[in-house]
Amino acid sequence: MSPVPSIALNDGNPIPQLGFGVFQIQPDQTAAAVRAALEVGYRHIDTAEMYRNEKGVGQGIRDAGLDRGEVFITSKLNNGYHRPDDARRAFDATLSALGANYVDLFLIHWPLPTLYDGDFVSTWNVLEEFAKDGRARSIGVSNFQVAHLQRLAEASQTVPAVNQIEVHPYFTNEQVRAYGREHRIATEAWSPIAQGKVLDDEHITRIADAHRKTPAQVVLRWHIQRGDVVLPKSVHRERMQSNFGIFDFSLNNGEMDAITRLDRGESGRTGPNPDRFDFIPD
Repeated sequence: MSPVPSIALNDGNPIPQLGFGVFQIQPDQTAAAVRAALEVGYRHIDTAEMYRNEKGVGQGIRDAGLDRGEVFITSKLNNGYHRPDDARRAFDATLSALGANYVDLFLIHWPLPTLYDGDFVSTWNVLEEFAKDGRARSIGVSNFQVAHLQRLAEASQTVPAVNQIEVHPYFTNEQVRAYGREHRIATEAWSPIAQGKVLDDEHITRIADAHRKTPAQVVLRWHIQRGDVVLPKSVHRERMQSNFGIFDFSLNNGEMDAITRLDRGESGRTGPNPDRFDFIPD
């Protein structure tokens, strides 16, 4: 029995609360990293078309000897393929690369409000097609701000199951999280330790010392207790094991509040602002 709890999404599907992210893992290293993560115990793998390592994710699952149904796989639409027909072709390519006939979760990677005439609704409508035909068990978005989510609510019939956003102690992103809670949109946290920036914070190290845990374990536990899905990444098995070892302790209310108070607002953001981000890969 896995120690990782699952969250029920608004469409009724479960999602493991701790996942393994493969962002910035080189394509030729991905299969080995995924296999190692699965051997540690992870059963949720988060990839994306723009990471260019979907093929390695599929191979890593097969190398681990696991059936497709034992692993929750998330992928995301490439920014260059928001137009409906392009999105359909891109999704077909994702399934082919993974060697699978469905994904558990498919996301619009970025809203790109300054591109495509600001139209991410028609892109969302295509994801609704994927959900309807069963090739995406759940659909959602990534990096959507409240205004973007409100626009989807006004113009479509499906509430995203997930919004994957930057969240960590220096950028709690509470306004977007609060909208998600209100509308039963699960929050997934990327950059959960702020690319390591929070690990030397004296408040976090003090809590870690009290629990005889690492600062990273404390921060990941903070995410879990807040109810978010968290997606740490590493190519090192020891770090994978350490990140997985967060279910044998808990933080008290005072410790949770102390970490949350580290929020620096917009100045704490490590990634791009979704209102302005307009990157299209070559």
